[in-house]
Amino acid sequence: MASPRRRTPRRRVWPKIRLLLLVAVVAAGGTALYPVWKAANPDPPELTIRYRTDTPPTATAAKPSFEIFNDTDKAVPLSDVTLRYWFTADGAASPPSYAFNCVNAVFGCSNVAGRIIAMDKPTDTADHYLEVRFTAAAGDLKPGANSKGIDLQLFRTDHKKLKQSDDRSFDAEMTSYKEAENVTAYKRGVLAWGEEPDGTKASDEKKTAAKAAPEALPAPPAGVLFDDFTYQGPKDPALFKHGWLVRTSKGGPGVESTWSAKGVSFPTAEGAHADGQVLNLRASTDGTKAGTKQASLGTAASKFRDGTYAARIHFSDKPTSGDAGDHVNQTFYTIGGTGSKYSELDNEYMPNGGWGRPGPKLDTVTWYDHKTNDRVYETTNKSLDTWHTVLIRVKDGVVAYWLDGKKLFLSNGKYAPRADMSVNFNHWFIDLPFKGERAWDMKVDWLYYNANDTLSAKQVQSAVEDFTDEGVNYFDTVRESR
Repeated sequence: MASPRRRTPRRRVWPKIRLLLLVAVVAAGGTALYPVWKAANPDPPELTIRYRTDTPPTATAAKPSFEIFNDTDKAVPLSDVTLRYWFTADGAASPPSYAFNCVNAVFGCSNVAGRIIAMDKPTDTADHYLEVRFTAAAGDLKPGANSKGIDLQLFRTDHKKLKQSDDRSFDAEMTSYKEAENVTAYKRGVLAWGEEPDGTKASDEKKTAAKAAPEALPAPPAGVLFDDFTYQGPKDPALFKHGWLVRTSKGGPGVESTWSAKGVSFPTAEGAHADGQVLNLRASTDGTKAGTKQASLGTAASKFRDGTYAARIHFSDKPTSGDAGDHVNQTFYTIGGTGSKYSELDNEYMPNGGWGRPGPKLDTVTWYDHKTNDRVYETTNKSLDTWHTVLIRVKDGVVAYWLDGKKLFLSNGKYAPRADMSVNFNHWFIDLPFKGERAWDMKVDWLYYNANDTLSAKQVQSAVEDFTDEGVNYFDTVRESR
């Protein structure tokens, strides 16, 4: 990252110079000359935006990085600031959908939100813009301060390459931070830096009436994790920055040591019960161990125990390709601790059954000791071949499993978490009963965890909609135990 530039003391010099010039103008010709003088002597900017990128004109994702400078004598809350990165959608006749994520920010990506907005009046260099906002928890910029690098990604949700050569805000030559007037900044809705595609500049008189100030983004709630899986793929740096691990390690369950990143993807959501992108976990096989790939995504941190775990999941009764009949296990679970602290809470959906019991069935299981198979569980015998809201609620030593607002099973006593756990999604084969190529898909629309409260499915859904309506696709304010 480039070091902060040296700031000149222009904030103190400008007022004196402008006053002397204004006196001279009035003496020379009165107020009639004021517009001419004003055009030649615009107000100094309140904000300065510097930009860099490391991508060529054709790339899998745009990777703009910004620095925000406060050019005033007062602290500026970052929640007052909005950035706009202007671009032209590929394929004017039927443009693809786009997505955004934050990779890195000094004040945390949990405090960055973004929305892709189509312009009412497109120009030759832009018909959309990425609008970036910051929550109240992002803090203030002191006078003359620099936000440091805010690293973002903008990409097509069909994961095809972007053409950036006709994007107004893109500049392949800016590989180090430089002032960029084709990126605009707003302070409480007023254009404070740069030039919009229609030619409006921060120095224009009409800027004050140009935009309505957006409502400030509140700080993300404490003790909550939310992610709607807006990522490019299993190697997306944002995926790891946001605390996820794609499993490729050895071991079980299922077919030993067949965990692969190739089964993890983030396609566009399909159907009426999901929006944006989804996490897709594909389990595939040709009936041999060598030809088998299982898929898993889980949190790197084990910091979850009491509260509400919720996910919107699409279970599948049929393979996406090949013959049906596999004993696949589509799992949403938590796990942590060892020995006397071992803890595990499972939702395991088996469309074709497994372990000698027929399907379709959902096992909700609370474990005490996996070595001795000490557990309690309830089986729900029915097809779940569609989208469902799956909840686990933990409070005062009681674990309750819910499906679409209906309680399925309750455990307590010694069958309660004794350690902090990670949160995981797995898709795996219990066994390989026959030969032939086939693939199964399990989808997850979003994950929500609240350490403070036990919530209903409706309450969770309402919270998720509030986040996504504001352009918030990820935050994590859950603290790890010391």
